[in-house]
Amino acid sequence: MKVELLIIDPQNDFCNSKGALYVPGADKDMNRLAIMIERLIDKIDDIHVTLDSHHYIDIAHPIYWIDSNGKHPKVFTIISESDVKDGKWRTYNPSYQKRAEEYVTNLRVSNRYQLCIWPPHCLIGSWGYQVEIRLFQALLQWEKTFAMVDYVTKGSNPYTEHYSAVQADVPDPCDPSTMLNTRLIETLENADIVVLCGEASSHCVANTVMDIANKFGEENIKKMVLLEDATSPVPGFENLSSDFIQKMKGRGMKISNTRDFLK
Repeated sequence: MKVELLIIDPQNDFCNSKGALYVPGADKDMNRLAIMIERLIDKIDDIHVTLDSHHYIDIAHPIYWIDSNGKHPKVFTIISESDVKDGKWRTYNPSYQKRAEEYVTNLRVSNRYQLCIWPPHCLIGSWGYQVEIRLFQALLQWEKTFAMVDYVTKGSNPYTEHYSAVQADVPDPCDPSTMLNTRLIETLENADIVVLCGEASSHCVANTVMDIANKFGEENIKKMVLLEDATSPVPGFENLSSDFIQKMKGRGMKISNTRDFLK
């Protein structure tokens, strides 16, 4: 039985209480996940870890936008297509304006999230970018079996959000890193079990899982197992998490936890 483990964005900024975008409960999620990995160290064939990888200048960070008074938006501000086209919000750098207008329109057309302004987080090279320490120690133990964690970066293109590890919300045809990650999908498709977890269940986990499922084919969705005690939602977005889980359960995804999986 080939078991593939996919861990979404287990980084300090999400999983440590001092992180820029701490998800309450994520530190406990990572501790439970680390214990499971150590318990199943000889039963997990591959581990894939996605890393949110941002520059300070990013379309979803405050610095990118200003209002008519030249003030940047507060974090968690929602910027709609009409907000941009009506001039409520415009790009700090005028040369980015046309592209930003096209971006928010594409978000609407493709039925993705509306643009949300987040605190600058998972900045490449920062402490917040690093894998949470307890989980990292477990990953290192697994690698000592002469295996290698597959680290998958996402989010470094400043012009598009990249919640899903499979593809950006609006892929940039000039940047292959934003396009469909067929290598990851095909690897997971060849597994007998695809174990899913990470942060946050309302956003990056939800988008990654649904994108993979949409490329898998309905029969393969039955291979997918979400560890419910190794993922948590962003506060205020709990409904997105519960909706995602119910939708995927309806399509055949299974639910387990770190204690009982492969026990």
